[in-house]
Amino acid sequence: MARKGKKKVKKPYQHEELRNAVMGIFTNNPSLTLNSKQISGRLRLRESHNRRLISQVLSHLHERGDLIEISKDRFKLKSKGGFITGRIDMAQSGYAYIVSEDIGEQIFVSRTNLNQALNGDLVKVYLFAKRKGRRAEGEVVEIIERGKKTFVGTVEIKGHYAFLNTDSREMPYDLFVPLEKLKGAVNGQKAIGRITDWPKGSKNPMGEILEVLGDAGLHEVEMHAILAEFELPYRFPGEVEAIAEKIEDSISEKEIAQRKDFRNVPTFTIDPADAKDFDDALSLRPLQNGNREVGVHIADVTHYVKSKDIIDQEAFRRGTSVYLVDRVVPMLPEKLSDNICSLLPDEDKLCYSVVFELNDKAEIINEWFGRTIIRSGRRFTYEEAQEVIEKGKGDMSREILTLHTLAQILRKERFRKGAFAFERVEVKFDIDEKGTPLRVYYKENKASNQLIEEFMLLANKRVAELIGRRSYQQKAGNELQGTTNAKKTFVYRIHDKPDSERLESFANFIKKFGYSLNMSSNKKIAASINSLIDKARGTKEQNIIETLAIRTMAKAVYSTKNIGHYGLAFPYYTHFTSPIRRYPDMMVHRLLDHYLKGGGSKNEKKYEDRCRHASEMERKAMEAEWASIKLKQVEFLSDKVGQVFDGVISGVAEWGIFVEIVENKCEGLVSMRELADDFYEFDEGNYRIVGRHTGRIFQLGDEVKVEIARVNLARRQLDLILAGDEE
Repeated sequence: MARKGKKKVKKPYQHEELRNAVMGIFTNNPSLTLNSKQISGRLRLRESHNRRLISQVLSHLHERGDLIEISKDRFKLKSKGGFITGRIDMAQSGYAYIVSEDIGEQIFVSRTNLNQALNGDLVKVYLFAKRKGRRAEGEVVEIIERGKKTFVGTVEIKGHYAFLNTDSREMPYDLFVPLEKLKGAVNGQKAIGRITDWPKGSKNPMGEILEVLGDAGLHEVEMHAILAEFELPYRFPGEVEAIAEKIEDSISEKEIAQRKDFRNVPTFTIDPADAKDFDDALSLRPLQNGNREVGVHIADVTHYVKSKDIIDQEAFRRGTSVYLVDRVVPMLPEKLSDNICSLLPDEDKLCYSVVFELNDKAEIINEWFGRTIIRSGRRFTYEEAQEVIEKGKGDMSREILTLHTLAQILRKERFRKGAFAFERVEVKFDIDEKGTPLRVYYKENKASNQLIEEFMLLANKRVAELIGRRSYQQKAGNELQGTTNAKKTFVYRIHDKPDSERLESFANFIKKFGYSLNMSSNKKIAASINSLIDKARGTKEQNIIETLAIRTMAKAVYSTKNIGHYGLAFPYYTHFTSPIRRYPDMMVHRLLDHYLKGGGSKNEKKYEDRCRHASEMERKAMEAEWASIKLKQVEFLSDKVGQVFDGVISGVAEWGIFVEIVENKCEGLVSMRELADDFYEFDEGNYRIVGRHTGRIFQLGDEVKVEIARVNLARRQLDLILAGDEE
């Protein structure tokens, strides 16, 4: 009989018993990802030698094929067959990979096994039995949700039937459209259509025309077609416009009394020459102690646009303003974006501000967050501000030169801490009244751009740190007091570390040019890449190296789950400074205001869903912007067929080599079929194609001469051939 009060000693697990227990946890929880610490907790293991055994057991089960390792020390039950769900990621040649969270690898699906699934579709896939040494494969058995609801193309009428010939490479099938469903479209017009049916065994889906855009090739039609292709709106609903027009733009004395008044502080904006909305301004005044007060003033959009009202709902749906080569498709109606919220000179404007006290070393001595009223005294273009910086004189020269000095200190310190110094050349066009591109030029990142950039980065960082590191409460007068360690839901701008395989491949590639990378730590990677970019500046390989370096990076996204911003070397970062054109900034303004007033944490799942939507809309907007650039590049070269240009190989794929023309940075494709001197094989790991018989190599970064062979405006495609080679 056990003595009363004495704890019963638990028999230690044996290895076999422990392995079965661990498998039991995963079998009963097939969707969970667990680490060794969590497993130990579920088994109530306190003895250190048993906890050490857990790691050994997990490794054994992984090697045996029972578990997959999602990441370091994070395991999940491996599917033994059966079904998974995931999104279609389709290649240009028609096959696809399924991106799924169910397993730790991508599933290959051949074109014949897609069963009418298209790029972006959410599908159910049957997994084939995996053969040793072969990639995992499967077959689509159900289309759960179409990733794309509408398609843009050119109408082709053939007697008693018609097709909508789709423009997107991601849609490899044309829509068969009965004549009674053309909605008045005539041959050669651009239109938006949708799939109505897709009978089994039929190559093409049935469809109908939803909207006729106009004659193909016209500038306005092609721009609307780009927006429609990415399912982006190009007009506001009438109800939204009507409500926006009713918003009162006068500012009451009661509202002014609730804000800090900066109207007598020297304040200015710096923006592109063609900008219509100005959502940020800077102010500067000297303090008696020798420091400077720098105000970062951001348009107070959320004062006018209330949460869940019809304008807010439309802004959320859009997610961001869209910048095409010739226009901005705004997130907010023009009455707000270009007028009420825009920080126009010589007008009283409501702002949400971050105000810093900085010393001569640009160190923050004090800071304040809150609502203000300002009056900008001058609207500068970047060119005008640059002239002041270079000549040392001009309007508000004292303020601009002081802020320039502080900005350069901030910039230098940011790079010292491991931020990346990418400065990709931005392609711009001079376009006439008909939309015809007359000239291609490049936008450079000069000191005036850096002045604005550094203070916007500082404000974004400090707002994120304010909420992420601790929560403040405010008393009357907006003075900060008290801190707590409670975590609060917030919207962060996050950027993950580079993919190690891509980084290693990049490091091997740049050896060709005599460069190397130090990959011993994250900080040294950043310093090494910055040094590489600096050394490559002005060389023929600069653009290729910068392009590839950026490709090694993860994509920055919005999330409530903060992992920091690797590219900026900030542990906390958000987007606070552009609420006129980015919905996440509006969310940040509302959350910041709520927490400064002492509010409790908001629903994390709701905000994470909003972050996911905002990231997706940002991706679509960027793709649309690139499509508009590509269209104008192709159009610019449409009268230069037969001309020869110097180029650099900017991409390599199984279907050919992409070449960027040095003179105008337009990119085209030399397809494999144009390389008639040999059979070329794609060497993905070395960014090259190699002739099977001749051994001739075309590698990323190689200089080549190319002739413009064909232009296809509808597909925004530039076909090239190697100059001197036979077609």
